[in-house]
Amino acid sequence: MSGTWTFVCATGELLPGEMKTVFDEVTGTPIVVVNQDGALYALEDKCSHEDFELSAGSFDPAEGSLECVLHGARFDVRDGRALCAPAYSPVVKFPTRIEHGGVWTRDDRD
Repeated sequence: MSGTWTFVCATGELLPGEMKTVFDEVTGTPIVVVNQDGALYALEDKCSHEDFELSAGSFDPAEGSLECVLHGARFDVRDGRALCAPAYSPVVKFPTRIEHGGVWTRDDRD
């Protein structure tokens, strides 16, 4: 588990409806952070159906979902659960925090 938080961006650079990607500095895990109406959520930037970056797809702020551009699997940004086929497994959700004017996340898996 990484105890080190990764800087994503300044708080003003991630507006509602937008997403940013980063790599956890310790684990090298790709993470996509989304702003859904002011709430920040972070998921592993990897579709559970096929190893493809979710950040290449589209974020639907009204539904709160990320859609993989490869095969159309959609995931709930709040908890990572799969919303439709071809994905059945959730993607990993990570913590976020706002501190010192920035958005931060980390890979907190054991």
